[in-house]
Amino acid sequence: MIRRCEEKDFEDIHSIVNDAARRYRGVIPADCWREPYMPRSELRREITAGVLFWGWEEEGALLGVMGIQAVHDVTLIRHAYTRIEHQGRGIGARLLNHLCGQADPPILVGTWAAADWAIRFYEKHGFRRVPGPAKDVLLRKYWSIPERQVETSVVLSNTPVAELVG
Repeated sequence: MIRRCEEKDFEDIHSIVNDAARRYRGVIPADCWREPYMPRSELRREITAGVLFWGWEEEGALLGVMGIQAVHDVTLIRHAYTRIEHQGRGIGARLLNHLCGQADPPILVGTWAAADWAIRFYEKHGFRRVPGPAKDVLLRKYWSIPERQVETSVVLSNTPVAELVG
């Protein structure tokens, strides 16, 4: 079942993010990899900045999480992760559909350019890659990430974004 995560879920969210992020090791640039991938302090900053996490729960255990964040005139899907042993079961799809049903467009997603599986997942669900320099404009406008991450990331949108980069 899908439910809104609460403060009591903080350690589970942290665990899920770092478990699932192991797929990125060796795929994203080595200078962007950290261990743990998301420290507790960063997760706390994300929540404080307005990322609302939702989770997929089975038998009392969180198996996947996905965040949503309103930033200016868009909605961002943030930190979408499913425990590795539960990936491929549709948990991410159900969470994404749930969050998209709550959000006003445009909805943007940022992910690593080398994470082909993540890009395919979002494209399968109606998102399209933002072309050319527009993706850099969007990453700088709506995310607070290092310049190196801007260089090595993509943005996907569920609607045309010309008015956002103008």
